Amino acid sequence: MKFRDYYQVLGVDKKASQQEIKKAYRKMAKKYHPDAHPGDKASEDKFKEANEAYEVLGDEEKRKKYDQFGAQGQFHNGADFDPSAYGFGNNVRYEYRQGSSNDFSDFFNMFFGGDSPFDSFGGGDIFGQRRGGGSRFTRSSRMKGEDSEAVLTITPNEGFSGGERRISLRTSSGERTISLKIPAGIKPGEKIKLSGQGGPGINGGSNGDLYLKVDFTHNNAFELNGLNIEAQIVLYPWEAALGAEKPFQTLDDKISVKVPAGIQSGNKIRVAGKGYRDRKGSRGDLFLRVKIVNPEKLSKAQLDLYEQLKSISQ
Repeated sequence: MKFRDYYQVLGVDKKASQQEIKKAYRKMAKKYHPDAHPGDKASEDKFKEANEAYEVLGDEEKRKKYDQFGAQGQFHNGADFDPSAYGFGNNVRYEYRQGSSNDFSDFFNMFFGGDSPFDSFGGGDIFGQRRGGGSRFTRSSRMKGEDSEAVLTITPNEGFSGGERRISLRTSSGERTISLKIPAGIKPGEKIKLSGQGGPGINGGSNGDLYLKVDFTHNNAFELNGLNIEAQIVLYPWEAALGAEKPFQTLDDKISVKVPAGIQSGNKIRVAGKGYRDRKGSRGDLFLRVKIVNPEKLSKAQLDLYEQLKSISQ
């Protein structure tokens, strides 16, 4: 019989942590998953090998017993060995299990399919077996699919008010469109969780989740700084010099902004409580950055007034 080196199958060191083993299994199962290679017998065999290896190494107690046997025999993957030399003979019952849920090798079923001399390496109820006959297998290789992450770009208005968005997802089975809700008050960097929209589950496990990391579109309209918002307000020279009241559209309504006389370009006007809000209802302030511009076209009367201003300012 051929010895099965489960560490070599998963490509991990014998001192690998349980997390490293799980990660290696997930990577291999994803690479050779039948859904990604329909009809490919070689990939199917690799997928089965990964399942079998993780069935043992993914369980700390099973792994411990397997390691004890490997240390006694000093075997290498694919090496021939005589099972009878280790207590496996005609008086030992084992069963070969077939089917999608227990499609394991002769090696696995010889050692883990019934009463076995592995009891000599620690005794008791091991490898999911009951003394005196019968066996119980837990599908440790059943695993939740891999979580994935993507970026969702929205406008500050969408983040402020919330709403619904339809997005397209590319999966191994094709492209599909789903609807998602954007919670009001979500901030850049926060994530929206879409349960079951991540990687496919392995061996009947549930699908992973998709996390959408929120990013805001960058434009000159609104710039978010925590819960405060910076925006630009445009004034004509006489409005800046004399003061004025200017309408301004915030994220939720239109307000009237009082411009103090003599304000300069680059100065900021603070409007309390009209900034961004978070999901708890807290709200920041609005800061309007002043930009003074001339009209694109000036009438003769306006030009005359500028001439008078020029003459008296010399």
